[in-house]
Amino acid sequence: MNYITLNNGVKMPQLGLGTYLLEPDDAEAAVTSALASGYELIDTANAYVNERAVGRGMKASSRAREEIFLETKLWPCFYESTTAVDETLERLGTDYIDLMILHQPAGDYLAGYQKLEAAYAAGKLRAIGISNFNEAEIEDVLAHCEVAPALIQVECHPYFPQTALKRTLAKHDIALQAWFPLGGRGNGSIMAEPVVAELAMKYGKSAAQVIMRWHVQQGNIVIPGSKTPAHIAENIDVFDFELTDGDMAAIAALDKNDPIYHRTDAQLAQFAQWHPDVEGQK
Repeated sequence: MNYITLNNGVKMPQLGLGTYLLEPDDAEAAVTSALASGYELIDTANAYVNERAVGRGMKASSRAREEIFLETKLWPCFYESTTAVDETLERLGTDYIDLMILHQPAGDYLAGYQKLEAAYAAGKLRAIGISNFNEAEIEDVLAHCEVAPALIQVECHPYFPQTALKRTLAKHDIALQAWFPLGGRGNGSIMAEPVVAELAMKYGKSAAQVIMRWHVQQGNIVIPGSKTPAHIAENIDVFDFELTDGDMAAIAALDKNDPIYHRTDAQLAQFAQWHPDVEGQK
């Protein structure tokens, strides 16, 4: 496993399991399978409504809690809650979270960030960050915060490598974590690219492994999601080969500078109003 040292000195695994869209039973089994396959990083969120299952999957594994880097995301309807972090800890069945981030730049995200700062100061969170914020919103947080975000989670893949955003992140030593690392669930366009197929053949790897390796060498943290044990094991098997500078340049040529997901103000307003059924989860 490779690691990224965050701007507060916390060491974070560079590749982990994402649990987006996993039903509780699947999430529990996937987490246990991933931890048995060598994973150390697990990502979930209030909005995924599977935090209890993730906690059970961790407990069912042979890994000690301190060997697992647990990440979750606070949903906008909880940004002004004084109990949301503690309630998240209870659902996950843990007394600390390694990284907690704001899920969307919706609602009163400055109030939400202050809640993360308070929990960080209290030792409940080892690191804090943000997700889906643009450059202006990042600067807004930085202008009002006491603890700089350690990480931002955003869409990132060879079609949209976040070149402009990375310049802002470099100035503030903020790590980038990629969602849609392979170009989106059910979208095989990047993996069908001839250059990716050629590199997969060259190294005896799958197309997904080639793209995952590209992320690792880019310095991105990746959290591919799967509920299939074989795919979970395959996704982490990317640390025994290295792409050349020429390989990296060939993949860089795929850049379209156009994300798959285009956010709108209307969507952010909906996010601010939506309340996931965190209490009703299994």
